[in-house]
Amino acid sequence: MPDVHPAAAAGFAKSAAIYVKGRPDYPPEVEDWLRGDLALKKGKTVLDLGAGTGKFIPNLRATGATIIAVEPVAAMLAQLIELNPGITATQGSAEHIPLTDASVDAVVCAQSFHWFARREALAEIHRVLKPGGVLGLIWNVRDESVPWVAALSEIMRPYEGDTPRHHRQEWRALFPAEGFGPLRERRFPHGHTGSPEQVIVDRVLSVSFIAALSPEEQACVASQIRELVEKTPELADKSDVTFPYETAAFSCVKMD
Repeated sequence: MPDVHPAAAAGFAKSAAIYVKGRPDYPPEVEDWLRGDLALKKGKTVLDLGAGTGKFIPNLRATGATIIAVEPVAAMLAQLIELNPGITATQGSAEHIPLTDASVDAVVCAQSFHWFARREALAEIHRVLKPGGVLGLIWNVRDESVPWVAALSEIMRPYEGDTPRHHRQEWRALFPAEGFGPLRERRFPHGHTGSPEQVIVDRVLSVSFIAALSPEEQACVASQIRELVEKTPELADKSDVTFPYETAAFSCVKMD
């Protein structure tokens, strides 16, 4: 997988099942974003690029649009196909999208654009979009204004290396982008509720560069997370907790 960062290739191949359990879904406001800013509805075709295990597919289904999913990591793609029967899904990368020119009305990158935020990928996205088509970028972002969430990030930071991360905001340097209109931004509050093991421990273990660690190193990270949970009053001894997020959604229109 020459177009895939080693952390994604190794980590997501190992953590596909945990990714399904630990990652949050998306807030209800996303449906209005898809129907409004991206103009998705029955009769339109949308590409879910870097689709992972298909976490965003239920939101796309709700619009009535025809969905095509492209994902480079075989283990993630296998999970997507198993969990979303009937979806057209194929292996491919953002730099080599296996679609014809001007074939989709929208391209959506959910939790993925920072992995391939390069001009080559934008050129490919531009190629497959119809004139007037829309690029949508969306992330569930951890709310680090909450102290225990910030502490989780500090546990992960020593293992990050050169892994592309949304929080570095390096992807923004591509915009304004040639052939696209201005980037429009919307934000929605969100939370993921479940057991601490699911929404906190599994969430961190699903991070690419954590999943790529040796079993011993992963166990060390998991131990630190569980210790943090035990020492945090709003988390300790709770059967259900809510992991706070903010969902950041962006869109821009293909201009030519």
